[in-house]
Parts: sequence; C-alpha cells; structure tokens
Amino acid sequence: MKNSLLKFYIFSFIFLSDFVLFAQPGTDDGGGGLEDDDPPPAPINSKLFWLAVFGILLAFNYYRNKRTQNIK
Repeated sequence: MKNSLLKFYIFSFIFLSDFVLFAQPGTDDGGGGLEDDDPPPAPINSKLFWLAVFGILLAFNYYRNKRTQNIK
C-alpha cells in the first residue's frame, strides 16, 4: 500500500509541477514589476480543476484508509 501511495504522490507532484514552469517572475524595483510592458500573468483556471480532483481523491483515500484502520 505504501508503494502505491508513494507512486500516487510522485505522479501528482510531477503532473501538477507545471504551475511552477508557467509562473511569471517579478522584479525587485519595489513596484511589483507588473506596471510596465510585462506580459500578463499566466492563467491557472485550467489547472484548478485538476487540483480539485486530486485534492478530493487524496481526501477520499485518507478517510477510506482511516476507516479501515479503525475497523481492525
């Protein structure tokens, strides 16, 4: 069970790590760096769905395992 859970964690981390790849860097000029000719930040609307799905699956897995431990 630990091995499959570890594989799920690794898969989730790799699958959701593209949030970092599309992050917009800021500048240290004190103004945040978004006032100039910078491109608009990357939207995350399409990734919020997958984040919610994995969160629900993780919570379901946690409570299912907790229930089976209490039965034993």
